[in-house]
Amino acid sequence: MTMDITAAGIRKKQAHLRLHPETGDHPAAPAKARWMGGLRVVTSHEETGVQVQTDMTPDLGGTGDQVPAAWLMRAGLAACATTSILRSAALEGIALTNLEVEVNSRSDARGVFDVPDVDGKPVYVGPHYVGLAVKIAAPGVSEDRLRALVQHGLAHSVVTTTLQNATPIDLQITL
Repeated sequence: MTMDITAAGIRKKQAHLRLHPETGDHPAAPAKARWMGGLRVVTSHEETGVQVQTDMTPDLGGTGDQVPAAWLMRAGLAACATTSILRSAALEGIALTNLEVEVNSRSDARGVFDVPDVDGKPVYVGPHYVGLAVKIAAPGVSEDRLRALVQHGLAHSVVTTTLQNATPIDLQITL
């Protein structure tokens, strides 16, 4: 797909949302996870039927033959950030020749295993560091314009903004 086709589709959706703003708020396709034994889980996208299997690494009690679920968070962030930057480039008419997004993080396993810090306080379960590295190239486009493009894209990335703003989770438990 060329960037022109992408930009046309985005502009069409923007025009529709301007005329019918009520259609912007919609439910996303749910992710449904099912325990498969051990620490193995299969998560399904019910609309497409796509399934993703996860398991923990051996040092955390799993087999290590599947990706850990937390990796999917990083993968989702990388993919969503990339898509959002591409969308911004398309709308600005910038022909990218390279775009790579790498996400890494650091976490303390003590939080997962409920092992308190030496002072007895709980250790945060989530990552205490998330890094997002973007490599981008477009001939004839200034560095400042590319930096602004990346920042604009990330400001319109669902996963990036969700992680940055910590959207509350509505927990429902069925027994």
